[in-house]
Amino acid sequence: MTTRQLAMVMDLNKCIGCQTCTVACKTQWTNRSGREYMYWNHVETRPGSGYPKGWETLGGGFDESGALKDGTVPARASGYGTPWDFNLDEAALGAELRPSDRPTHGPNWDEDRGAGEFPNAWFFYLPRICNHCANPACLAACPRGAIFKRESDGVVLVDKSRCEGHRYCVAACPYKKVYFNPTLARSEKCILCFPRVEKGLPPACAQQCVGRMRWVGYLDDEAGQVHQLVRRWEVALPLHPEYGTQPNVFYVPPLPGPPTFDAQGRPVPGSRRIPMAHLESLFGPAVHKAVATLEGEFARRKKGEPSELLDTLIAYRQADMFRLGPPTQPGLVQLGRRGTKSVGSGDAR
Repeated sequence: MTTRQLAMVMDLNKCIGCQTCTVACKTQWTNRSGREYMYWNHVETRPGSGYPKGWETLGGGFDESGALKDGTVPARASGYGTPWDFNLDEAALGAELRPSDRPTHGPNWDEDRGAGEFPNAWFFYLPRICNHCANPACLAACPRGAIFKRESDGVVLVDKSRCEGHRYCVAACPYKKVYFNPTLARSEKCILCFPRVEKGLPPACAQQCVGRMRWVGYLDDEAGQVHQLVRRWEVALPLHPEYGTQPNVFYVPPLPGPPTFDAQGRPVPGSRRIPMAHLESLFGPAVHKAVATLEGEFARRKKGEPSELLDTLIAYRQADMFRLGPPTQPGLVQLGRRGTKSVGSGDAR
């Protein structure tokens, strides 16, 4: 059991798809040693096939009875794509910059590709990391007991001394955010930058976000903005709650946008640019209430009335977005019935 749960909230209305979070994570954790294809953090364009390709169709998670569902390990070439190099030497001589080998898929492959036809096209960005679930399917699937949740903050980690590379965790994760390292023959995943958290610093992806769309804090901290957005206002929702893993990364859904236009260029009353059906497929039926709350607060603000919710979402001060607090025992993690083990940043990498 965990004593507290660290969580993250992302406001999709503020994500500009700049990939600064992706670069911050990549340069710190996954730029070498078998991790080249890994993106512990990445930003997808919705609608799109995502990364790995078609991850929502690859199974995993739990069924309604709580039993693990069958899942598939994504194919390395067609699912993730093979990392490629650019012909930088030729480019320096004035040649066209292009991949040295023709890729078939990769991270952010569908960038800025929307749905619908002009003038009613739409898309939005969806950043994704490990959800550090309260009921992790990866943990339940591991026959070696190598995956565990830290007692102090609920961060899900892999004990590499126990992992034997079976990849059941990769198949079981319905979000496909556990990766297999072919160099180490071990599974690896986002660690929510716990070495930074232990020093009172937010994860790199949140710290570097230029849009201030990420909040990090404990769900039981009633004064914290994470608790306010998730529990009080209920505008931050988990991604695919039907997977049964109880994610601890939450999303403020994008507003459905301006109305659509008819053939004469006139707005269609009551229409929405982003289909609510698509938002419901991602965040469940609760998205209707969340969108209604957001639209209601925007209407209040337009009338000149105050809105505590919008003041929080604007994030005037970045420091207010991160309420971390030191763990009770920094560096101490829970290994279920086996006791405790100290894990440092070197072990995590």
